[in-house]
Amino acid sequence: MPSTLATSGSDSVADGWVPLRTAGATARAMLLSAAAAKWGVPVSALRTEPGTVIDASGRRLAYTELLADAARLPVPTGVPLKAQADYRLLGTSVVKVDARDISEGRAQYGIDVHIPGMLYAAVARPPHASCAARSADERTARAVDGVRDVVRIPTGIAVIADSTWAALRGRDALGATWDDAACAGLDSASMWKTLSHALDGGGRVTRTTGTPSQTPAGHVAMSAEYRYPFQAHVAMEPLNATVRVTPGRIDVWAGTQRANVVRAEIAKRAGLREDDVHVNVLLTGGAFGRRIARDFILEAYEIARHVDAPVKSVWSREDDVAHDAYQPAAVHRMSALVDHSGFPSVWRHATASFHLSMFGPFDPKSADVWDGEPWAGHDLPYAFASHQARFAPVAAPVSTGAWRSVEYPGGVFARESFVDEVAHRFGTDPLALRMRAIPSPGVVQRRSGPVPNGDRLRDVLRLAAERAAWSSPAPVRAGRRSGRGIACNSYFGTAMTATVADVSVGDAGDVRVHRVVCATDAGQIINESGLRAQIEGGIVWGLSTALRDEITFARGRAQQRNFNGFRVLRMPECPQIDVVLVRSPLRPYGVGESAVPPAMAAVANAVRAATGVAPRSLPIRVARREVRAS
Repeated sequence: MPSTLATSGSDSVADGWVPLRTAGATARAMLLSAAAAKWGVPVSALRTEPGTVIDASGRRLAYTELLADAARLPVPTGVPLKAQADYRLLGTSVVKVDARDISEGRAQYGIDVHIPGMLYAAVARPPHASCAARSADERTARAVDGVRDVVRIPTGIAVIADSTWAALRGRDALGATWDDAACAGLDSASMWKTLSHALDGGGRVTRTTGTPSQTPAGHVAMSAEYRYPFQAHVAMEPLNATVRVTPGRIDVWAGTQRANVVRAEIAKRAGLREDDVHVNVLLTGGAFGRRIARDFILEAYEIARHVDAPVKSVWSREDDVAHDAYQPAAVHRMSALVDHSGFPSVWRHATASFHLSMFGPFDPKSADVWDGEPWAGHDLPYAFASHQARFAPVAAPVSTGAWRSVEYPGGVFARESFVDEVAHRFGTDPLALRMRAIPSPGVVQRRSGPVPNGDRLRDVLRLAAERAAWSSPAPVRAGRRSGRGIACNSYFGTAMTATVADVSVGDAGDVRVHRVVCATDAGQIINESGLRAQIEGGIVWGLSTALRDEITFARGRAQQRNFNGFRVLRMPECPQIDVVLVRSPLRPYGVGESAVPPAMAAVANAVRAATGVAPRSLPIRVARREVRAS
């Protein structure tokens, strides 16, 4: 297994698949050897059942009886792994070992940590990193019952108290004000203008296939621009971390996606060896990329080093939304030259987006800034005669970071919406156009060998369309216009996903999603219930973005503060979700992110089908006049 304790990119299962199987097979081989030695029989005469070694006569030894002997044996190498035909558990639905603890409130999340003598902290932070403190009434804050101290730290002013409530009240009593003159013009309008200007400047070509020397005769030129807004993570468990600093040792309790990096960074700040920093990784009530960043943990360390006690730093929901590492906004310009049959021969996808500051300062000379960043433009699943992806990265004006599917959602929304616009222009069925454009078998070389990704994507499209009754009209709903939309995506050429959405639009422009069908091929299924839950969660996440969510800015501040302004999908709004899974012989791939982007695009395409007007920005807003005109 890798030495780094980390998770991101839906890679945990894919990366751990072979090492964990190897560990299990090796342990089994050692248990068999121990039993063979005890009974004086060859290993070939033995077999195993769950927890037991059995010989030809039916004698049994429990694994627990063999552990001590097996542990003294040399660890074998090159142990053969179980064939797929012999799997008993893989591909079935298995209850999580901690499911009962989670459902009954016994599971320990970061926010549940309690250490004797622990204090609590809340931090007053500037609305933007460029804002300096103007004033703060520390005397009044210290007078709040339960407040122990007020300390200045690099990210703001921390109030330390006997309880979270006292810390938050003390922070309010500070009445901290900030000089925001430096970001007076930093608003959403200026950010959109910055992205448009970056695209006007050209950017850099990141992928080219085919190079037609001139415009093909008789082709129709089409173009469209799509906008994707900033997004917040809003995990159910707000950010928190507990840190205890003692001479020569630091202990950390937190939910984090980068435990080893946390240890290294705190050790560097404290001037200690990494072995002197102990990170206790706890369950997280949602992460979605936000806990790749270490800001909330490093901030807790900066507070704790001022105090002779463990300190838990807790962010409120308002802190979480106002100081997120936002998914960056992006502008996508699509263009195509389409032949008389309605099939594009030339396809262009240009993207401008803010870079991910979570991973370091913006450096336009760095290969990491350019290497396939506009993923949905770069990873085009369609085979057009000529394809070009262009990218214009821009320095982030606010904190930005990884979010579910990272660069895919906006790009897939643009690409799949434009595919539908082409189909609509030429009276072509959107499913048929996609099927025609996806190469068959579409073989690509991956680490595991050649993979027919084209046929896999075609297969999930077919499955989703069949389950959703694509060839039938969308259900009629009284007083509303109904539409059905489809979209697909190849997530890094691994998990293949196709989504169909049934929506209706009322006279006031309100959009309701009634049903979503999602077909996925993610390779070998490990735990079917977990896989379905990941896909369902990804769909709900994508629908929230399509219909409700965006972060806007004024004077460098996020204008949304809580769920009343950043409205994730509520339970009564959740549609019927139907998940279709492909039983695949391939190695397993991650699915924590693959269902998010096509859900957005399928809803947008369904709205176009219902109203005749294609949404070109998210969240989708349908004008009353557009509904009537349609």
